[in-house]
Amino acid sequence: MSNSYTLSPNGTLALVCGGVFLASLDQTSVVTALPEVMLDLGITIDRLDSLAWMVTAYLLGFTVAMPLLGRVGDIYGHRRLYAGALAVFAVGSVGVGLADSLGWLLVGRVAQAIGGGALIPAALALGSEGVSIARRGLVLGIVGASAEMGAVLGPLYGGLLIHTLGWRWIFWTNLAPIALLALGLLFVRESARQGRRLDLAGGLLLAAGLGLLTVALAQRTTFSGGMALPYVIVAGSLTLLALLIVAERKVSEPILARGLFLSRRFVAAFSSQLLVGSALIMALVTVPLMANTVAGESPLEGGLRLVRFTGAMPLGALAGGYASRWIGYRAPTVLGVGLAALGFFMMSGWDADVADPALTLHLAVGGLGFGLVIAPLLASAIETGGTEYRGTAAALITASRMLGMTLGLAALSAWGVGHFQLLTGNLAFPFPFAGETTEAFQLRQVVYQDGVAGASMELFSAFFRLGAFLSLAAIVPALWLSPARKAKTLLS
Repeated sequence: MSNSYTLSPNGTLALVCGGVFLASLDQTSVVTALPEVMLDLGITIDRLDSLAWMVTAYLLGFTVAMPLLGRVGDIYGHRRLYAGALAVFAVGSVGVGLADSLGWLLVGRVAQAIGGGALIPAALALGSEGVSIARRGLVLGIVGASAEMGAVLGPLYGGLLIHTLGWRWIFWTNLAPIALLALGLLFVRESARQGRRLDLAGGLLLAAGLGLLTVALAQRTTFSGGMALPYVIVAGSLTLLALLIVAERKVSEPILARGLFLSRRFVAAFSSQLLVGSALIMALVTVPLMANTVAGESPLEGGLRLVRFTGAMPLGALAGGYASRWIGYRAPTVLGVGLAALGFFMMSGWDADVADPALTLHLAVGGLGFGLVIAPLLASAIETGGTEYRGTAAALITASRMLGMTLGLAALSAWGVGHFQLLTGNLAFPFPFAGETTEAFQLRQVVYQDGVAGASMELFSAFFRLGAFLSLAAIVPALWLSPARKAKTLLS
């Protein structure tokens, strides 16, 4: 279809940022709806682990869909992929809005995740289409900032809709902006169709391998050795990925382009992103958890503390994109993970009474650091992919962050439980003794509570130190990123 009017690059950028913002908003706004969903669908507290799949299913579908659908965009056009992703996201939103059981709700969430997962590489590819290398970092920083802003505002947006209209309106209100975005796509020029053949078998093997790996890492017993099931799932995942590597050798246009993983720059960006995701989840989980436990604050205060961290990430994303234009990708990435590590180190010194200005300063420093790395890592990967694998590279680099977060969360839960038991192993629960005075019993209760609080504080400090270590580890692969403003494309 040809139009007498075509959106400018800035107009296209605004359009694709709208879709990314919407997908990110929906990803986090649902967290606030979980209690209402339980009441509405009659889900009892003993099925709480099943309800958690409302979040996990989105993460799983999001991660699994991106690599294959990113390649679909490279072959059939990124505008077509973006339009299809909007349609799938809309169908998923309607499905969740109409769901009368947990099963149908999860089906709708998976559909939303597939649509949202396809939106990301399509948006990154369309946003960088026809943009000079010098400006590409800034453009990708703007896209990244849109995603982070959606994630920041999601819980507030969800809470407002639940309070006024009900939890289902979180999903019904997606339809109007989706229609506007679809209308705007009529005025976006389609990207060139570079590929000739879709490696469907390779894509399905990759999706299945990543899916099993994500499910295995989401099991609490994966790192504790308590059950064999997670290891069986991991073995299945590794088998599928091994079959993928063998099969890809016989494919002329594989979904995992050899040039990508033979490129030092792409492997460096992929590895840094994986470590960044593992470190990021440490802050996202620990900050509100610490506020709600040892600090004795309300869930609202825990959320407000986290906003001090996540609110700085869009600012960092913009700054990282702008810096990439002038000083390349290595310096802002190293600076970003260095600031993230500094923020974690400062947070590891917190006590239960930490307050402003130290509270806000430490969280903002960490959030700013994580934001700084978004654009340079994306830009480095996308440039390596060239015109033939732009969407695929964007999808893989985004999926690496999601896998890092899943791995970090699994390690945090498994190691954290074991470490907490070790810290509290010498604390005896204060059962009353025969003939003991009330004052003596109350004193032992206070001693026990202080011991548990101290162990909890030590555990949270250990989480922050682990986040600092992972952030510093990300510096090593980041040193292999391009130091110059202009990077040579390997696959073009």
